Amino acid sequence: MANQRSDSVFAGSIPKLYDELLVPLIFEPYAADLANRLASLRLERVLEIAAGTGVVTRAMAAMLSDRVSIVATDLNQPMLDYASAIGTRRPVEWRQADALQLPFPDAQFDAVVCQFGAMFFPDKIKAYSEARRVLRPGGSLLFNVWDKIEHNEFADTATAALREMFPGDPPLFLQRTPHGYFDTELIRAQLKGAGFTAKPQVATVTARSRASSPRIPATAYCRGTPLLNDITARDPARVDEAVDRVAAAIAARFGPGAVDGKIQAHVVSVER
Repeated sequence: MANQRSDSVFAGSIPKLYDELLVPLIFEPYAADLANRLASLRLERVLEIAAGTGVVTRAMAAMLSDRVSIVATDLNQPMLDYASAIGTRRPVEWRQADALQLPFPDAQFDAVVCQFGAMFFPDKIKAYSEARRVLRPGGSLLFNVWDKIEHNEFADTATAALREMFPGDPPLFLQRTPHGYFDTELIRAQLKGAGFTAKPQVATVTARSRASSPRIPATAYCRGTPLLNDITARDPARVDEAVDRVAAAIAARFGPGAVDGKIQAHVVSVER
């Protein structure tokens, strides 16, 4: 069965569909939000961890001064390859790196940024500790995490549809991992455990997720995330059926044409 190890596997067809469908569906507004927050800081060097296909990297390259150097890293080389192939408006250093063991000396960066990656860290305190280590004194760790699945309507609808499809062993990737790390008090405690002494600032940001048809979010979630690993572990012959079922459920809830659903996330910032 798929498990938390497969939750971090972004390979095969996933990177392309992730970037083409899921990025505009749910990630772009939060990427712009993070880049805008960074733009208000005094920066010379920024490290991005869990960069994925580079949506935040591209936003930073567009919004931050050309004098700010950007290093973008990810554990998954296929995601990083896809991001670097798309490219950015100015040079960025792309580098494979594990957030739990960053390959950089101490106190190298003015900011460490991470978009929707913290949920995947197997040891979150270790990852936060590593981010703190590579930050210069006064530097900032800035990241976001999804709120609980009930506040993210397409993901919630998809999970409910797949629970009906596999009632004995539902594929719960979306609930378990992307939407399983929403407790802001836990996050505060883990940042403290990682050595941060400043009080973290948390903002809850609501946005809208829009698509021209229900099939777009259905395909994005079922084929463009590790939910695909969850489904194929149960029955690889039923992936198309899973997309159909999720599309039908989204159509039933939001209509058969253009769809518009709520998304919600927490943005966390803390100074070293």
